[in-house]
Amino acid sequence: MATKKLPLQSSSNANITNANGKTIEQTYQKKTQLEHILLRPDTYIGSVEKHTQTLWVWEDDRMVNRPVTYVPGLYKIFDEILVNAADNKQRDPKMDAVEVVIDPRQNLVSVYNNGDGIPVEIHQEEGVYVPELIFGHLLTSSNYDDAEKKTTGGRNGYGAKLTNIFSTEFVIETADGKRQKKYKQVFSNNMGKKGEPIITKCKASENWTRVSFKPDLAKFNMEELEADVVALMRKRVIDLGGCLGKTVKVKLNEQRIPVKSFEEYCKLFLDSHDVKREFLKVNDANGVLRWEICVSLSEGQFQQVSFVNSIATIKGGTHVDYVANQIANHIMGVVNRKNKNANIKAHAVKSHLWMFVNALIDNPAFDSQTKETLTLRQSSFGSKCELQPDFLKKVEKNIGIVDSLLSWADFKLSKDLKKTDGKKSDKVKVEKLEDANDAGGRNSDKCTLILTEGDSAKALAMAGISVVGRDHYGVFPLRGKLLNVREASHKQVSENKEIESIKKILGLQTGKEYDSVKSLRYGHLMIMTDQDHDGSHIKGLLINFIHTFWPSLLKVPSFLVEFITPIVKATHKSGRILAFYTMPEYEAWRRSLGATSSGWSIKYYKGLGTSTSKEGKEYFQDLQKHRKDFVWADNQDGESIELAFSKKKIEARKNWLRQFEPGTHLDQKEKYISYTEFVNKELILFSMADLQRSIPSMLDGLKPGQRKILFCAFKRNFVKEAKVSQFSGYVSEHSAYHHGEQSLSSTIIGMAQDYVGSNNVNLLQPNGQFGTRNMGGKDHASSRYIYTRLSPIARFLFPKDDDTILDYLNEDGQSIEPTWYVPIIPMVLVNGSEGIGTGWSSYVPNYNPRDLVANVRRLLNDELMEPMDPWYKGFKGKIEKTATKETGATYTVTGIIEEVSETTLRISELPVRRWTEDYKQFLESMTVSTDKAKDSFIKEVRAYGDENSVCFEVIMSEDNLLLAQQEGLLKKFKLTTTISTSNMHLFDSKGKIKKYDAPEEILEEFYHVRLEYYEKRKKALLEILELELLRIENKVKFILGVVKGEIIVNNRKRAELLLELKNKGFTPFPKKKPVEAVVADSTDDADDSEESPEESNRGVRASDYDYLLSMAIGTLTLEKVQELCADRDKLNAEVEDMRNATPKDLWMKDLDVLDKQLDEQDKIDIQTEEAREKLKKKVMNAAGKAAPKPKPRKTNKKAESTAESMDVSSGSTAETANVSEVVKPKGRGRPAKAKPVVIEDEEEEDEVLALKDRLAAYNLNSSPDRSEVTETEAPKAQTKAPAKRAAAQKKALPSTPDVSDGEDAIEIDDDEFEPAAAVGGKKKGGRKPAAAKAAAAPKPPEKRAAANNQSQSVGQRLITQVLKPAEDAGVSPDRKVRKMRASPFNKKSGAVMGKNTSSSSTSHESEEVSPLIPSLGSLDEEVSEVVVAPKARPQRATKKTTTYVISDSDTEEDNDDIEISDDDIELSDDTDSDFE
Repeated sequence: MATKKLPLQSSSNANITNANGKTIEQTYQKKTQLEHILLRPDTYIGSVEKHTQTLWVWEDDRMVNRPVTYVPGLYKIFDEILVNAADNKQRDPKMDAVEVVIDPRQNLVSVYNNGDGIPVEIHQEEGVYVPELIFGHLLTSSNYDDAEKKTTGGRNGYGAKLTNIFSTEFVIETADGKRQKKYKQVFSNNMGKKGEPIITKCKASENWTRVSFKPDLAKFNMEELEADVVALMRKRVIDLGGCLGKTVKVKLNEQRIPVKSFEEYCKLFLDSHDVKREFLKVNDANGVLRWEICVSLSEGQFQQVSFVNSIATIKGGTHVDYVANQIANHIMGVVNRKNKNANIKAHAVKSHLWMFVNALIDNPAFDSQTKETLTLRQSSFGSKCELQPDFLKKVEKNIGIVDSLLSWADFKLSKDLKKTDGKKSDKVKVEKLEDANDAGGRNSDKCTLILTEGDSAKALAMAGISVVGRDHYGVFPLRGKLLNVREASHKQVSENKEIESIKKILGLQTGKEYDSVKSLRYGHLMIMTDQDHDGSHIKGLLINFIHTFWPSLLKVPSFLVEFITPIVKATHKSGRILAFYTMPEYEAWRRSLGATSSGWSIKYYKGLGTSTSKEGKEYFQDLQKHRKDFVWADNQDGESIELAFSKKKIEARKNWLRQFEPGTHLDQKEKYISYTEFVNKELILFSMADLQRSIPSMLDGLKPGQRKILFCAFKRNFVKEAKVSQFSGYVSEHSAYHHGEQSLSSTIIGMAQDYVGSNNVNLLQPNGQFGTRNMGGKDHASSRYIYTRLSPIARFLFPKDDDTILDYLNEDGQSIEPTWYVPIIPMVLVNGSEGIGTGWSSYVPNYNPRDLVANVRRLLNDELMEPMDPWYKGFKGKIEKTATKETGATYTVTGIIEEVSETTLRISELPVRRWTEDYKQFLESMTVSTDKAKDSFIKEVRAYGDENSVCFEVIMSEDNLLLAQQEGLLKKFKLTTTISTSNMHLFDSKGKIKKYDAPEEILEEFYHVRLEYYEKRKKALLEILELELLRIENKVKFILGVVKGEIIVNNRKRAELLLELKNKGFTPFPKKKPVEAVVADSTDDADDSEESPEESNRGVRASDYDYLLSMAIGTLTLEKVQELCADRDKLNAEVEDMRNATPKDLWMKDLDVLDKQLDEQDKIDIQTEEAREKLKKKVMNAAGKAAPKPKPRKTNKKAESTAESMDVSSGSTAETANVSEVVKPKGRGRPAKAKPVVIEDEEEEDEVLALKDRLAAYNLNSSPDRSEVTETEAPKAQTKAPAKRAAAQKKALPSTPDVSDGEDAIEIDDDEFEPAAAVGGKKKGGRKPAAAKAAAAPKPPEKRAAANNQSQSVGQRLITQVLKPAEDAGVSPDRKVRKMRASPFNKKSGAVMGKNTSSSSTSHESEEVSPLIPSLGSLDEEVSEVVVAPKARPQRATKKTTTYVISDSDTEEDNDDIEISDDDIELSDDTDSDFE
């Protein structure tokens, strides 16, 4: 039974542990400091075991880097004594000697210095002599006062005591000259035994200290001082000589060491490696040398030799990082600028640096007692070492580090690229690849890889290789354009899927030199692209890719080939087919046809997708004809490729483009093509096209895309709004636009934008959300939601009379936009421009159109121009010139900021093109506190602006406001930017790129070209007027002949009548077909069908005398003769006036009219701004309360102002034009699509009336023609064909206005218009009384007025209010019913034709004419109304009155359907088309 133990009862085994049998006292022990140091030496001096490490040692009088076996602890106790000797130099600058003795035989080390000796005096607190206290007592030091800045090595109070502890004998000797005492004391047995001090006298001049010790080798597991340890100690003595410099003589074993400075010390290392170096000394503010730096090149890894207060920091530390980071950051920037693909980081630069740093640091702190790494923060160093740019420049250029890093970057890039290398194997897996059966096999050199432009081209190639077989042909489609790899980053190249796929398919290996194709999967690379400019660019990019990485491959014969396809095919009706591979070749053939051009049809093949599979097979059946081999001629080929694609060749590329000659092309008949020929004759065409797309013309300020848009707006007479998306489709169709619809829509939106910083004069009107200054226009709505139309001022800037004298381009057999327009002022200065093309970029600021008008007037009056400064419509800030150079001027653009109170600022304007949303985010960022500032700079930001104006109130503390004022409010709040005129590159009138240094220089050059075009306009107008005179005289002669019976028209064969007219001397007015129209088969054969073989055989065509024979019977009267005679007299006067007018007179009158339009626009802008300011003040006054909801803007205000602005002709019935404009209703139903009918006047003289209106601008000081014609393409000279052939009338014909009416036109007697004038007098339809001058002339038919009685939207009501409709219209808007007033053509006419003719000719009109088709205009003397033509011949019927009713059930689809298709309509010849 166990004995029960009492509490706290002791036992003999109570403190015995079961684990190891030790007592508690034995397990948990307390040691003295001395015991602890001896027991755990690694904590204090490092390891006491032997280590082998590659280190620098001093042997055979040189520095050697070799593996060394040593004990770190032994090395450390030696170093502690050595550093103490060096520290004495800091205490006594007069010290000039250090002597070290290392005696391995006696195991003795002695260190002597002749600085001030240690005070030989008893320490009053400790009761011992100071030397004993320093060397014989732990934790004693003179460095404990951290408030005192010291640059010594001692810090923790161990130092020399550790040497004493690990020595069998330690002797301290010192001479204190101040006290004239000499002191010697011997310690032994690891500082466990100390002898009594021996004190003797010395001289007052005697000052020195010597420490001698014998290391306790047993504690370092050594028997003697080994050679490696001694070599390391000797090297440490050399270190001391380098750190102390020339003022201290250092001896080793009684021999002076060969180092007298730190620079000489560095040479000991570098001379053995034969590398260059740069040395720098840096003093502190007091002139004390604190930093010595030497920089050299290392190989592959960072090396450093550094000292802090003579302590060897073998692992570096913050002092080394401080210097190395400055050098690394500078070199990194240099290398990355030289090779943008290098992507070098600072750590990579350091790996190529060898740094030597000797620094004096205040109160240094280390990672441990071994003091291998400095850890003190750079801010506590006590001095700065900011490397100067000149030193960094020397490092960059002299030590070779930049070249080394560039080579390393290339190697790294090559290594990364090799990850995506291919190899020669039978099969590879690449998406969309159709691999050749023999690719990668023994017959791989016979295989050809066809790279196609897209999937559609791949389909064509697949169809073609079905002819030649799949064994030797593979196909791979490219997705768009390949990356330009010449300056691309290695990341871009390695991550590019197209490049990776090509390398795998071909088996290409990075860095390999190819002298044959045996090691590749394919022996040939065939490029198959479209025959357009972009196709040439893709070819060039592929060539550039191969040349960049494998230039030797291009030298392999027939490795790189191209497959060409026809760009044009001409097919004769006999079945003969001609193929053309270049446009110049086709143009030459077309010109050679001459009169034999009929019978050919033309088809353009811009894309490979145009060719059918059958044609693809035909191409491959005659493969040798379509295959062209690229050949390497000489090194010039490589230089040409680099010229086209290297960013280093910018200036050379500019010169290359300047030397371009129009008509340059590559001869595709040659079998072999050199790379130089390809670059200079084919690729240059892409570069020029790219430049033309990006840089505008000096003459009209438009880029090709913008010019196409304006051309189509004029062609369509775009006065009725349409969706941007619909209009973009129209532009694509009618101007041969070959790019994306999104890009086109963006360009249309850009031309319509009118916010501050966009256009000063927008050529298109923005009806909808087209973007605001909030986001720089990026906040515009989708193109399918917004509407636009031609701005009213556009035709005053681009007069219609210029249309016939412009040089129109032709593409795909289609006449498209002119080379450039010639506005009456340089629009490039009005709206500015910017763009980046091949070789050039361009930036032109906006200028005030009124300044331009004024300077043009000065030029016209032979006066000097006034200097012009940039100006932006609506901008309220300042634009001031701040610098002027030969290359251009610099302007400072300043916003507006004002102090509202002591704590509030108001910002009411931002610099031009600094968008409101971005600026708001900037202000809000200042309301957030940061690490540096706990409180935000701004307390609150309040926004009161709208989409057009800026208004921010910034609330801040008074102190911060004062700080902002001291810094400058404009600078603090970033309210200044700069714009420059030093980059105004534009195409001049000769199509050459040119740099303009001032806007006056642009205007001067523009002036001379525009004046020439006024001369051309005068000549063209005179020719037209004289032609009209001849036509009228022939009509008079013809009518008199018929009236007198000299010419019999009835019951005769047409051919005989035509021959009689010819014999009687009547002038024929034939219709001319240009060669290109015939060749392109763009005209129908309706004209040919009208004439019989008999007519043709006799040399007379029916169309020659259509202008006579198509006159209505009712016009064959003497009254008509008198009227024509009056017109002739009037035309004679106009011809005389035109002959007397000078080009300058014409230009002056255009400028006068433009001024009026600008005045009208200014009035509208002022009214809008006043309303906006009034609303803003109201909102700001009510700040803090519920803001009143602004009334919705009535969208038709703009339409109303537009209508008013067009009423500029004092002598014309402008009201008619206003009524004719139909504003698109918003959300209302509209009538179903009505079948259009042609109504033509019977008299041919009406054709010139539109011209007369335009001439009125010169003769009557009124505006150009602003009659609003139906929104459609107006064929220029198209004879009215029979109705059954109307569908064939689609393409525009020659530019000369036609002078004859259609044969089958409905004939209306002159007198039928008289009732219309009477109706107009009753003010029905809301018409105002005509002007006195216009009252005498017959009024146009009033059937359009009925449309004004219908129920309308808000926008339509505004127009109605302007036109003052009759009060008794009797239509309630609530019923949503639109009643049509009976057409005036239903009324009885007193015409010669009688009742039957009148009834039959008008009844169908009243049934079929849609009220939505606007009037085509009013003329001064006689007004005829023209509407669109039907596809079928109108059937005459009994007259009746028709009322149109609009129901609520009409949908939006109905609204869209009302758009009139170009194929469905024709304009009568009386209508002036906007595109002649």
